[in-house]
Amino acid sequence: MSIVEISNIQLLLCLIFVLFTGISSIFLNLGLEKDISIGAIRTFIQLFIMAYVLRYIFKIDNAYLILLISLGMILFAAITIQGRVKERKISYFIPTFLSMVISYMIVTVVVTAVIVQVDPWYKPQYFILLGGMVVGKSMNAVAISLDRLFSEVRKRREEIELYLCLGATYQEATMDILKNSIRAGMIPTINAMMAVGVIFVPGTMTGIILTGADPLLSIKYQIVVMLMLSAATAIGSIIVTYLVMRMCFTSEHQIKID
Repeated sequence: MSIVEISNIQLLLCLIFVLFTGISSIFLNLGLEKDISIGAIRTFIQLFIMAYVLRYIFKIDNAYLILLISLGMILFAAITIQGRVKERKISYFIPTFLSMVISYMIVTVVVTAVIVQVDPWYKPQYFILLGGMVVGKSMNAVAISLDRLFSEVRKRREEIELYLCLGATYQEATMDILKNSIRAGMIPTINAMMAVGVIFVPGTMTGIILTGADPLLSIKYQIVVMLMLSAATAIGSIIVTYLVMRMCFTSEHQIKID
């Protein structure tokens, strides 16, 4: 089975979809046509740049350099989260970065070295690509968890202060908020696990099948990906919420957020 080539002209035909989306936005007064146009342009530019960069990355045979590239990916993801979560009172960048580094390293190394048993474990075709999935999912989970945490702390400020006045620690006063924040970050991945193979065919499986591989092999890889992402989102959400929640209170257990 060979892959059907897509010419540049055929690729440009996809702009029909962007045109339709933009016209829909104009017709319904959604105000999204500018973002749609910018998003389409960035999609072309960023993915073509990625393709050319990956050609060189896949030739690298140095564990330290691969790990450095991975840290760069995580750093960019943490910066992206800072732009998405509008919170200025609490400086949550470092906890975000640390939580993503820990989830990335634990999950990616276990998958490449223990489960898939890539030789060497840092082989970029596996480590960078699988790690990229971990970063993407962890980024979304962490952003959702943080957004829920900050919004609930503000919404339930009086309730938290009442608990604190009655002698509770900040951990006891915010335990429900902590659980809700972690749960919010994990739900999208859990929902995807419930629907995979029934409602949609996931990207990893589709990509492997398009290369002509046995569908059974693609399923095995997809199972590995789905389960590793569940662990990555859990680790990232748990660590970041615990660290950031501590930052929302003083050493005397006084709430910092207005």
